[in-house]
Amino acid sequence: METSIIGFGFIVILVIIGLSILFSFVPVMLWISAMASGVYVGLTTLIAMRLRRIVPARIVNPLIKARKAGLTVDLSQLETHYLAGGNVDRVVDALIAAQRANIDLVFERAAAIDLAGRDVLEAVQMSVNPKVIETPVVSAVCKDGIEVKVIARVTVRANIDRLVGGAGEETIIARVGEGIVTTNGSADSHKEVLENPDMISNMVLSKGLDAGTAFEILSIDIADVDIGENIGAKLQIDQAEADKRIAQAKAEERRAMAVALEQEMKAKVQEMQAKVIEAEAQVPLALSESLRSGKMGFMDYYALQNIEADTKMRRSISQDQTQDGES
Repeated sequence: METSIIGFGFIVILVIIGLSILFSFVPVMLWISAMASGVYVGLTTLIAMRLRRIVPARIVNPLIKARKAGLTVDLSQLETHYLAGGNVDRVVDALIAAQRANIDLVFERAAAIDLAGRDVLEAVQMSVNPKVIETPVVSAVCKDGIEVKVIARVTVRANIDRLVGGAGEETIIARVGEGIVTTNGSADSHKEVLENPDMISNMVLSKGLDAGTAFEILSIDIADVDIGENIGAKLQIDQAEADKRIAQAKAEERRAMAVALEQEMKAKVQEMQAKVIEAEAQVPLALSESLRSGKMGFMDYYALQNIEADTKMRRSISQDQTQDGES
C-alpha cells in the first residue's frame, strides 16, 4: 500500500514536470489568446516557430493587433521580417498609424524602411505631425564686412517614399546653413538682412534643399538675427599690420646692405692706405739706388729735403690758420 502511494506520487510529479515542459515549449496560452481574438494559429505552427528560434509572442501579438485593425498581414510575412532582424511590432504599429492617417503604406515598404535602420513609426508620425529642426548659429559676412549671425527653424515632414536611401537631418541643416551663408554673403549691407530677414528664407526655399533627402521642407523661419564683429575692418587692420612688417623688413634689409657697403668702403680705404705706405717705403730705396748709380747727386738730395721741409712747413701753417678760423 505504501509502495503504491509512493509510485503514484512519483507519477504525479513526472506528469507535472512533463506538463510544465510542454507548456513552456508550446505556448498554449498564446494559442488560446489568438483563438479568442479570432486569429487562428495552429499549435504546430507555434511549435515550428520554437524550432526556428522565433519567439511566438513577437509574431502572434502583432498579428492579433494587425487583424483587429483590419490590416491584411500574413503570418509568413511577419516571420520573414523577424528572421531578417526587423522589429515586427514597430512595423505593425506604423501600418496601423498610416491607415488611420490615410497614408498609403504597404507592409513591404514599411519592412524595407525598418530594415534600412530608420524608425518607420516615427516617420509615419512625422508625416502627420511635422517636425521642427533648429539650426545652430550660422555666421556669414556681408559685402560691407559686417558679420551676421542667424538661427533658423526648419519645419519638415517625412517623405515615406524617400526614406530608404534619402539623406537625414544633418543634410538638411548643412544645406540650410549653406543657403544662409550664400544669401548673407551676397547682401550689399548687413542692414538689408536686418530689415528683410525673410529674404533669407525665400532664397533658401527657392534652392530646393529637400532634393534627395528623406524629408519635405514645409517652411524655413528665421528665429534670430544678430550682428557680430566687423570682420572687414579686422581684416584691413591685419593687412595693414602685415604691410607694416613687410616695409620694416625691407627697410632693415636696405640698412643692412648700407652697413655692409660702408664696411666694404672702409676696407677699400684701408687697402689703398696700405698701398700708399708701401709706395712711400719704396722712396728711400729708390733714392739710395739713384745715389749709388750716380743718377742723383748729394746736392740734388739736399734740395729735395729742403723742398720736403718747406712743404711740411706750409702744411703746418695752413692747418693752424684753419683751426684759428674755426675757433
